[in-house]
Amino acid sequence: MTRTGTGTGLTLAAALLACGAASADPEEGAYGSAEAFGEALFFDVNLSKTRTQACATCHDPGHAFTDPRPTRAGRAVSLGADGQSLGDRNAPTAAYARFSPPFGQRADGTYVGGQFHDGRAAGLAEQAAGPPLNPIEMGLADVEEAAARILENPRYDATLSALYGAATPGDPEAVFRAATSAIAAFEGTDSFAPFDSKYDRYLRGEAQLTDEEELGRILFFSQQFTNCNLCHQLRKSAIAADETFTDYIYHNIGVPANTAARAVNGAAGPDLGLLANPAVEDPAAAGKFKVPTLRNVAVTGPYMHNGVFEDLRTVILFYNKYNSKAAARQIDPETGEAWAAPEVPGTLSMDKLTTGPALDDERIDALVAFLETLTDSRYEYLLDRDTASARAGGTDTDTDR
Repeated sequence: MTRTGTGTGLTLAAALLACGAASADPEEGAYGSAEAFGEALFFDVNLSKTRTQACATCHDPGHAFTDPRPTRAGRAVSLGADGQSLGDRNAPTAAYARFSPPFGQRADGTYVGGQFHDGRAAGLAEQAAGPPLNPIEMGLADVEEAAARILENPRYDATLSALYGAATPGDPEAVFRAATSAIAAFEGTDSFAPFDSKYDRYLRGEAQLTDEEELGRILFFSQQFTNCNLCHQLRKSAIAADETFTDYIYHNIGVPANTAARAVNGAAGPDLGLLANPAVEDPAAAGKFKVPTLRNVAVTGPYMHNGVFEDLRTVILFYNKYNSKAAARQIDPETGEAWAAPEVPGTLSMDKLTTGPALDDERIDALVAFLETLTDSRYEYLLDRDTASARAGGTDTDTDR
């Protein structure tokens, strides 16, 4: 595909310098808006116990707001501020997160929306409150300690008074609430959702898709050739300019446990997903996770809630195994062995998973090519320039579907 990225991706260090978040010069006065205040907080490592980790550490703006750091568990899970602790879920992108509706149930009982893989935070502000107080993430003891860290910065102190009321700095709960709402305001800016990918430019008539990308687009939005848009299309129109490529519903698609990560982080399974949300008690929710956005999906691996798959093509092959009878399609290409069993086997969304025919290599490759076009322009340089040649050796026969 044609890529227009500059190749000068914003690193975390550069972002820290660009936003000036570390500045505590009282002469600068209060930040002029909640968004600017939230930006400073987003990059502030002082909000972690060891003063080494910020929101941007696990949601790096140079890597589509995901965590690029290698750990003892690979990139599947993130390292905590203590330099030892490892989580058990893959850090989701913060890009386009503002479009997820508040967590709740529809009239038919379907759970939808929220933040985190299990929706346990109703919205962005509640999500922002989680990592600073999580003992294996940023590790602050409580709201009081978080507020004290915030008030260390004279500029933050001035901002709290100016934007949230003179009494705010004297109330730790109010300080923390203001800080998390400011981070949410920053995450609601267009920096997180520019809608400027090749696909967006194509919709505006500013770019053309290759034949392979166009085939992938047609397949993705089709009603009979794939099941992609059953969960990854929000708008009714296939050419909606604000498509986020998720309906924010929860499904169990049979993802296996990431045994390699578990061997390192020591977590015990199974991960019950939606059922781990304190607001959910229905056993049928076990193993279900929120459908993620596909925006920037080609540059935000590893994949699935636990980072079990490294390659985007593997993910499509994983879905294809439900519809293919070919023996070759029952093999995980990353292990060379049969696909591992679902971590939670009893609640699979088989009605969605078994919709559509098996896919041959040409169509699988076309879907990968289309998904690459969903990459924001500033991240296009991250796309693997060898993807096409790596795929060239695939066979395209009816028996391989």
